Amino acid sequence: MAQNGILKSSLAKKYAMAATGLFLCLFLAGHLAGNLQLFTAGSDGGRQFNEYAKFMTTFPAVKLLSYLTYFAVLFHLVDGVVLSIQNRKARPVRYAMERPSTNAGWSSRNMMILGTIILVFLVTHMQNFWWQMHFGSVPMQTLEDGTQIKDLYFVVAAFFHPDNGFALPAIGLYLLGQFALGFHLWHGFSSGFQSIGLRHPRFSALVGGLGKAFSVVVPALFSAIVVFLYFTQA
Repeated sequence: MAQNGILKSSLAKKYAMAATGLFLCLFLAGHLAGNLQLFTAGSDGGRQFNEYAKFMTTFPAVKLLSYLTYFAVLFHLVDGVVLSIQNRKARPVRYAMERPSTNAGWSSRNMMILGTIILVFLVTHMQNFWWQMHFGSVPMQTLEDGTQIKDLYFVVAAFFHPDNGFALPAIGLYLLGQFALGFHLWHGFSSGFQSIGLRHPRFSALVGGLGKAFSVVVPALFSAIVVFLYFTQA
């Protein structure tokens, strides 16, 4: 077997890439479900969103899943880069009559570029929110029973507030990241099912349709949240 990517077995590599990709799709769905609370967080001062954030960072099972998510992201990223480099080296000179658009869609032919944009987005996103949540100076919110929790809603709302001079460029980067994520998912969702043998011809249309819907709806809702925060605070 060819020794591609992180794993020596190309078959193991294929399964691992598909498994981590589909696991990250589950993470995206869960992360979006929590962030959708930002649409109504202003009505209660962000209490429900802050309680959700505390639960996600303190509950043992969720913390374990977060560590698995970090590993999945790193594995997916590193193995994808290595595979892209090796695939290019395997065919350094393109065929004279090559027409890649007839064999693969735009997103599948530019996964490396899309992945790079997503990586830049992830690094800035983690620095602006994850890092602030864990290591930054975050104001506290006092609940009805006197319990104090970190006011992460204040951090998010302030970051996308019109008075923040960096808000519009941040929103632009955020939308670009979601655009890249959508195209990445457009190819990767159904490809993941196919790689691990779960895309049976009988259900291929269903899986393909779900993948396309997921790749549009999830990035669109993430994008809508930040635009909503900006304009409702204007």
